[in-house]
Amino acid sequence: MDKVAIVILNWNGEKMLRKFLPSVIEHSSQAQVYVADNASTDGSLELLRTQFPMVKTIVLDRNWGFAEGYNKALAQVDAEYYVLLNSDVEATPQWLDLLVDFMDSNKDVAACQPTLMSDAMRDMFEYAGADGGFIDRYGYPFCRGRIFDVVEQDEGQYDDICDVFWATGACLLIRSEDYWKAGGLDGRFFAHNEEIDLCWRLRLLGRRICCNPMSYVYHVGGGTLPKGNPRKTFLNFRNNLTMLYKNLPQEELGKVMRVRWLLDYVAAWQTLVFKGNFGDFKAIYKARRAFKKWRHEFDADRERIHSTAVNPHIPERRNFSIVWQYYVKKHKTFADLPK
Repeated sequence: MDKVAIVILNWNGEKMLRKFLPSVIEHSSQAQVYVADNASTDGSLELLRTQFPMVKTIVLDRNWGFAEGYNKALAQVDAEYYVLLNSDVEATPQWLDLLVDFMDSNKDVAACQPTLMSDAMRDMFEYAGADGGFIDRYGYPFCRGRIFDVVEQDEGQYDDICDVFWATGACLLIRSEDYWKAGGLDGRFFAHNEEIDLCWRLRLLGRRICCNPMSYVYHVGGGTLPKGNPRKTFLNFRNNLTMLYKNLPQEELGKVMRVRWLLDYVAAWQTLVFKGNFGDFKAIYKARRAFKKWRHEFDADRERIHSTAVNPHIPERRNFSIVWQYYVKKHKTFADLPK
């Protein structure tokens, strides 16, 4: 059994592996590194065979997406800790030691992340996780260091270890026991919001999620589905609504879903009228229809989740609307938000 297994899920990421895998190997001496390949058609497997023989490979039979791809890969890995790591992450000295030492000393923490910094602008946080994630009352995610499209410069303002609602799937250290007890990632999501959904289930079980900013890595981001891709928009909206349906307390479900109905259609028309983006406009409508069509497939999940919940009201789920705070109150940074 490994103490730590770093598992990089790869799909046609030969260029990213060539560029970033050396830093992971160099700065992760206590871990066994795996690459789980989602049926790539580029030269990824040949690169691993010839250039990185110390890396173990897991070859999946088709592209299962991020969520189910990880479930199938991690089922083949025996370790105390898993690190889910994107192929476009540059590791830094001591990044992993700091995370593992923190987890070893805090047994009530199920998962944690480092600070995610931008690979392109190295004094800026990176969009996908920054310094740890939260959600608002209506399910919209935001981070210490990033609200919607406003990404902050790292000036040490979030250097404290902090309890968060979700840790980024771009670089997520999680106890294997907690991963499987919570049910793993929801493979039906394919990609997007799957790590938030998993962290919500862990918080409902009374487990903590943290960000440890003493550890940091650099992330490119947007590799498989770049920002602005209608498929990405569809998955984000559909999966976010599904996550709410699965995890919200019963007394909040109806109200939150009614507000989201309004906000989603406002977002659709806003992206069409003000941005001329017909692709995203259609994607939001399609996502709403897809959620309505499949939501009852998650009834059993919802019943199971809430039958075992010990902590239904989670403080890191903030009791305000981030849309109101951002667009009306003009609060553009995490420090500006109500405490």
